[in-house]
Amino acid sequence: MIGMDQMNSIKVNVAKKNVWIQSGALLGRLYYEISQKTNVYGFPSGLCPTVGAGGHFGGGGYGVLMRKYGFSVDNIVDAKLVTANGKILKRKSMGEDLFWAIRGGGVASFGVALEWKLRLVPVPAKVTVFNVKRTIAQGATDLFYKWQIIAAKMPKELFLRAQPKVANTTTGKTVEISFIAHYLGNSDELFALVKARFPELGLKLSDCIEMSWVESTVFWADFPVGTPTTVLLNSTNPAIYFKGTSDYIINPLPKKVIDAIWTHMIEIEDIFLDTNPYGGRMDEISESATPYPHRSGILFHVMYYTSWTKEGIEATNRYVRLTRKLFEMMTPYVSNNPRRAFQNYKDLDIGANQDNQTNYEIGRLYGTKYFKANFDKLVRVKTMIDPHNFFKNKQSIPTLLKT
Repeated sequence: MIGMDQMNSIKVNVAKKNVWIQSGALLGRLYYEISQKTNVYGFPSGLCPTVGAGGHFGGGGYGVLMRKYGFSVDNIVDAKLVTANGKILKRKSMGEDLFWAIRGGGVASFGVALEWKLRLVPVPAKVTVFNVKRTIAQGATDLFYKWQIIAAKMPKELFLRAQPKVANTTTGKTVEISFIAHYLGNSDELFALVKARFPELGLKLSDCIEMSWVESTVFWADFPVGTPTTVLLNSTNPAIYFKGTSDYIINPLPKKVIDAIWTHMIEIEDIFLDTNPYGGRMDEISESATPYPHRSGILFHVMYYTSWTKEGIEATNRYVRLTRKLFEMMTPYVSNNPRRAFQNYKDLDIGANQDNQTNYEIGRLYGTKYFKANFDKLVRVKTMIDPHNFFKNKQSIPTLLKT
C-alpha cells in the first residue's frame, strides 16, 4: 500500500484551461483552487469533497456535470504514471492504449498514477440548485416513477437526482425522497423547465437558489446554503461502517418494485439510495472511448449505501445481510448479461480474488460487470505493461499469463 496524501499539489492554469493535480489531492480542494482563479470554469467530478483524485479518476468519476460534459475520465488529457519497472511515463511515452486503460479501468492495476492533467469546462457565473423533499404520503412513489422516465431526457444542462432515504414521522418510519437539482442556468429558466416537464413535483420558484459553481459543490456535499467554500478544504471523514453496491437501470421500474424497495429500506433503516440520471452527453460517448462502458441507453445509475456506527459482528452481519437482500430483490429489474456495476463503488460480492492472487476466470467475473467488452482490452494492456502482475488487489485486472 502506498500513501498518497502528501502528493497533493494542484496547479490551475486558466489561460490554458487546464489543471495538473497530484493523485493524493482531494476533490474539495480541487474545486476550491479552481474557484480561486476563475468563476466561469469548473471540472466534472465527484460530489464528496474528501475523495482522493487518483482513485476517483482511475475508476471513472461521475458528478453533476456528467450530462453536459461526461465523466472525469472524458476530460483528462494527460497523466504521469510509474510502472512496475520504475519508469515514469506521460501520455506520449506510455502510448494511447495505456493512457486509455488508466482512465476508468482501475489505475491501480497498471501502476502508480502520480499526476493528472484535467481539461477545465465552461460553467455559468451563476448556476441554480434546489432540494425538494417528498415522503410516501406526499406522493413520493408516483414522483419517483415519473422521475425515472423523464430525468434522462432533460436538457444536458440539468442534472436531477432522486435520493430516497428512511425518515422518521409521528406515525413511524417512512421513505422520503430528496429531488436535488443542478442547472447550468438561472432560476427562472429552471423553474419554467421543471414546471413544464415535471409539474407533479410542485416546485416553487422560491425553491430555486442561484450560486456560483464552487458554492454548488458545497451544496452537493450536503452543507447548508451559505457555508463558506473553505469547508472544501476539510479532509476529515466521520468514522462509520458501510456496505455499498450499485446497479444500472435500463427500463423503468414498475410501481410494485418501487414499493418493494421502500419496504426493504424501512427494514434496513440506515440506508439511502443515490439514483443519478444518464442521457445527455453520456448518450453520445462510445462504450469503448474509455474503459468505463456504461453510456447510452441507461435511465439511471443507483448506489445502495448502508452505513452504521454500532460496533460488533452482529450489527455488521445484520446490515450486510439486509443490503444483500435488497440487491437480490432487484435482480430481475436491472441490467443483465452481465449485471453491470460501477468500479468506483467496488463490491467484493460480485467476485474477488484471494490475497496476493489474480485468477483470470475470477477476474472475468467482476471485470465484465465493471467494464463489459472493454475488459478484454484491459487484460491485453495489463499483460503488456505489467506481465508479472506486480500491481494487484482483490479486483485488479488479470494478465493473460499465469501468476
